[in-house]
Amino acid sequence: MPLTPFFMLLLSGLLVFLFVLIQVDVLSFAFVKLGLSPRTGMLVLFGSLLGSAVNIPLFTLQAEEGALPPSELPRRFDHLRDLVGRFDGRTVVAVNLGGCVIPVGVSLYLLQIHQLPLLSLMLGIAGVAAASYASSRPIPGMGIGMPLFIAPVVSVLLALMLYPQSAAPLAYISGTLGVLIGADLLRLRTITRLGAPVASIGGAGTFDGIFFTGVLAALLA
Repeated sequence: MPLTPFFMLLLSGLLVFLFVLIQVDVLSFAFVKLGLSPRTGMLVLFGSLLGSAVNIPLFTLQAEEGALPPSELPRRFDHLRDLVGRFDGRTVVAVNLGGCVIPVGVSLYLLQIHQLPLLSLMLGIAGVAAASYASSRPIPGMGIGMPLFIAPVVSVLLALMLYPQSAAPLAYISGTLGVLIGADLLRLRTITRLGAPVASIGGAGTFDGIFFTGVLAALLA
């Protein structure tokens, strides 16, 4: 999937920001507290950035009658317009490498090394999922999109309230899984009515929220 100039500029700015933080050892300390070595943490971040352009197809759905055309894409999502491909009456459902596969893998790893209370974990995921579902919107011709900072802010606040002694891993896990559940999985039934050639779980519309969740979780540590 091609990336728009706006999206590339945003990612480039994030890389510069991360490099500055590395120079003052902030991220190195944060990743150690999160449970990852500094090198592993940077591999996760760079892997997520590069993997955001990789979608792994799962299955194809036939569009329902009356699917909305890409021309009706809301103005606030203009920076995603270039990502819309030609729609042929079918929607390929895929998972995004950088926005789904890698973050879920990291979340599973963090669950193994941190003893997080099940109730706090479930409440955190449910809270972020509810916020993601409420703030996300179907985008005709594209898929699902949501505001940039909703998931990171909600996940951090919930983690601090529910289990402050391990807030960083809780924020990362609840933020990642909450966005994927609330903004993607719970809206799968709407995909066939959007006229989107590809619907990527964890892709362009929700990748921003998942990526920022990981960054803020690391800084929170």
